[in-house]
Amino acid sequence: VPNKSASLVTIREVVETAAFREGTHTLALALGNDVSGQSIVGDLTRMPHLLIAGATGQGKSVCINALITSLLFQVTPDHMRLLLIDPKRVELTNYNGLPHLALPVLVEPHQAAAALRWAVAEMDRRYKMFSAEGVRNIAAYNDKATQKLARQLPYVVIVIDELADLMMVAAGEIEELICRIAQLARAVGIHLVIATQRPSTDIITGLIKANIPSRIAFAVGSQVDSRVILDTGGAEKLLGRGDMLYQPVDAGKPTRIQGAFVSDPEVESVVNFWRSQGGPRYMEEILEEGAGTEWEGGHTSERKLDPLFARAARAVAAEGGASVSLVQRKFNVGYSRAGRIVDQLAEHRIIGGYQGSKSREVLMNLPDVDDLLARIGLE
Repeated sequence: VPNKSASLVTIREVVETAAFREGTHTLALALGNDVSGQSIVGDLTRMPHLLIAGATGQGKSVCINALITSLLFQVTPDHMRLLLIDPKRVELTNYNGLPHLALPVLVEPHQAAAALRWAVAEMDRRYKMFSAEGVRNIAAYNDKATQKLARQLPYVVIVIDELADLMMVAAGEIEELICRIAQLARAVGIHLVIATQRPSTDIITGLIKANIPSRIAFAVGSQVDSRVILDTGGAEKLLGRGDMLYQPVDAGKPTRIQGAFVSDPEVESVVNFWRSQGGPRYMEEILEEGAGTEWEGGHTSERKLDPLFARAARAVAAEGGASVSLVQRKFNVGYSRAGRIVDQLAEHRIIGGYQGSKSREVLMNLPDVDDLLARIGLE
């Protein structure tokens, strides 16, 4: 016989357990209690990315606050940097001033896209460092750095509180960046936590699902929505108010959990404690690098080339015409980024100048484009 009301699981109950305090987790997440009252603790480094979805008002934002708070209980700003993206503007702004933050909480979609571009560039940079040191992952690199008394690399946790808002502004680009990070960033210590209240296939696309294997589903309206999140039914029968199904990457079926609750005063007291230890050291270069004007790859003296430059050059050579709308359509990017790519193609004399409403003339054929790309170090 079910209880008349679900019992409240506080975050204190979970963080005081031996599983959280004495476990071997690198980035422990206090998730809540299962039906037998056992505390469930996850490790973000093993997940290695987490997708949270459910209908509005069912406990997603409380869950995100509990996850962030549990990270703050155990890791210092030297060990982990946070990038918080909050298009709703009210859920994560309490964390401003936290020394763990790499940037103030980002609320504009263009800032979010820039931060994700920076994460991709940082991922590539870290892989080059690992290759030079002959190590395979961030744990091995940091062990080596400790032996050499060198500076360790911090983990980077990127939290997106409402994916639907970002996907409405620049779906193709955001999806591409999330997939690149999700595919490759685990070994370099960059992890994604993504939440959305719209569990539909245009937001949680097949690509995103394939690359983010660990999922949390809160109560949803229908079995179809449950299948979008978990690939199985069940979430439509949840009771709401923190009742969730948790399916980590290594589990065959989801576990039902009552999520840990953290109140606003508790979040504030944890944040105030860290603020008293010292102010944030913001990495302002993130927005500058991620704006699309500085990218790894090209050796041009002006600005570094967009990652899509090589593909766009081959595409316009094959099409025999070039325009901003063509680049937008082919690569599913926003207008401003497509315009930048077209400008870069013109600077390299792959295409001609602006001709009003007509397509730009293509000045190189495919072999010429391949020669140019080889000369500037792109493939």
